[in-house]
Amino acid sequence: MNAHKRRQIFERLRALNPAPTTELEYRTPFELLVAVILSAQATDVGVNRATRGLFAVANTPEAILELGLEGLKSHIRTIGLFNSKAASIIRTCEILVRDHRGEVPRDRAALEGLPGVGRKTANVVLNTAFGEATIAVDTHIFRVANRTRLAPGRTPLEVERKLMRFTPAEFRRDAHHWLILHGRYTCRARRPLCEQCVIHDLCEYRDKTAPGPLPAVTGTD
Repeated sequence: MNAHKRRQIFERLRALNPAPTTELEYRTPFELLVAVILSAQATDVGVNRATRGLFAVANTPEAILELGLEGLKSHIRTIGLFNSKAASIIRTCEILVRDHRGEVPRDRAALEGLPGVGRKTANVVLNTAFGEATIAVDTHIFRVANRTRLAPGRTPLEVERKLMRFTPAEFRRDAHHWLILHGRYTCRARRPLCEQCVIHDLCEYRDKTAPGPLPAVTGTD
């Protein structure tokens, strides 16, 4: 995969979706943080269903602490691993209130110091809540980066570093969203929809299927 192909890939993804964003529903950085913690091994649809009720009654660290552990659990029982996630969110709220005046910090080290927050979650918050050019590598992005050869790597961190190095600066802020949506809906794990893929001719996946009529795009070379 050369630099010219990479630029074309991002140009086409941008042409299809000029202003991509997360499918998690949120209004504040704190709501996003809670939603991302809950999204581990869960679908965005399931998380949104739970957080609509939760955020209607408690959408600040102080309000969730007042709700308490059992009260929090009652709102997120439909989400996998809800017991451990609830405990992490409660501890996170305690730290936010104690150390950050109830605000989500715009700092990687501080974010990764919160229970339930790893590098991927910190990248999502920094990118989506604060507009920083970070790329959070989840299973979808890991698959797309390796399958297409856009940024192959053996670990999420290796893929992240390559994506940050290889992605032209103008695309870095939105690259996370384009790639996750592409992996979720087109470059799927079991049966990628190669025949509908807008980057079919640029992808280096050796087992891709024959292309069908491609979506119309603009802004490509």
